[in-house]
Parts: sequence; C-alpha cells; structure tokens
Amino acid sequence: MRKVLSITFITIAAFLYSCSNGQTQNGKTNLSAEEFAQKIKELPDAPIIDVRTADEFSKGHILNAKNFDWYEDMLDKQVVSFDKAKPILVYCLSGGRSSAAASKLRASGFKTVYELNGGIMKWRGANLPETTEMASASAGMSKAQFDAMLQSDKTMLIDFYADWCGPCKKMKPYLDEISKDMADKVVVVRINADDNQALCKEMHIDALPTLQVYKNKSLTWSNTGFIEKAEVLKNLK
Repeated sequence: MRKVLSITFITIAAFLYSCSNGQTQNGKTNLSAEEFAQKIKELPDAPIIDVRTADEFSKGHILNAKNFDWYEDMLDKQVVSFDKAKPILVYCLSGGRSSAAASKLRASGFKTVYELNGGIMKWRGANLPETTEMASASAGMSKAQFDAMLQSDKTMLIDFYADWCGPCKKMKPYLDEISKDMADKVVVVRINADDNQALCKEMHIDALPTLQVYKNKSLTWSNTGFIEKAEVLKNLK
C-alpha cells in the first residue's frame, strides 16, 4: 500500500511540475516562433490573443489576432465568450506581458494556453508574416540611412528599444546621462523597434533592449537585455 501511495504522489507531483513550467499533458506550451506558426496552422479555429497596446498592434500583428491590451486589465471580461476547454494562443512584444496573461488565463480555467516565446520580436526575427492596420505608416529608417548615420568621428551608442519594454525604460535615464555627459565624444541614438521593423529584421534585432557600440563605422560591442551603466561605460572607452 505504501508503495502504491508513493507512486501516486510522484505522479501527481510530476504533473503539477509540468503544468507550472509551461507544460500540459499534450506537450510544451511555451513555443518558438516557428512552433507558434505551426500551431496556428494546426489549430485554425483557436483564438490568437495579442496583449500589446492598440498602438503596437496597429503597427504590425499576426493575421487574425485579437487585440486585448494587457494594461487595461480587462482580460477576464474580454475572453468570457471563449471555450476554456479549447486551446488559445497568446503573444506580446517580447514575452513578458503574454507570460502574465497566460498565467491568468490558466488560473481562470483555460486548459491549454500556448505562448510565443520571445514575442513578436522573435516572430519578426524568423521572417514570419504580419499584417497591419496602418498601411500608410512610415517604414522607418532604412539600412542605408543607418549606415550613413555611422559616418561620424564620434563613438556611436545605438539603443534599440520599445515604449513598453520594462528594461528599456529602466535604462533610459542613464543613457540620457551618457548622451549629455559624454556629448563631446559619444552620440547616443535611440531607435524604436516598433517604428523600425524592417531595419530590426535586417539587422537581426529580435530581442529588446539591444545596445550596440560603433567606432569608426565598425561594430565593437553589442548587448541584449538589461545592463548596468558601468558596464556600458567600459565599452565606450
């Protein structure tokens, strides 16, 4: 009897662990861009939820996605008509908001929630298709314009960011300080990834924030993710 109870406990524990780590009985639910695209093909009737802001959504989103802004805190009401027994797919810009949304959906009873790991940044990096509600929107900076911008005797510090990227916002104050305090030898250029999708795709910028340092038109250093000011200063010398 003790052996049976022990096996049962291990089985239950394994199930709970798999669920808490983005797994279901049917396999993993935290998907790469390619896997997310394949899952959309496999589940043509499954709702696709984009939890970015309306402004972000209008600049480019996955075909047939519905926009439910995470910051409006109305997700429960917006998905009330969906069948919780059926799969649902969710994504955001880089994965933070969609992870929180997925957790909330699971807690509210949705059995299978698929997340796009790395968000639409990874989707764009994989050159997967998007649609837009702003056909007349500017395409942003071209690669030729970017290269021309590097024609400077000063060190160029490029910051690829997004308005809704938490680490980007945290780094902005010290980037502004660098721009002011080192203006005689460093030029800080901030490039909004949402407004410059083609450039980001061509330069393989698929996660935010991304910092790059150019000296004499050559890339000398790059970093993806949050980094402290002191580390950035080391690479500007």
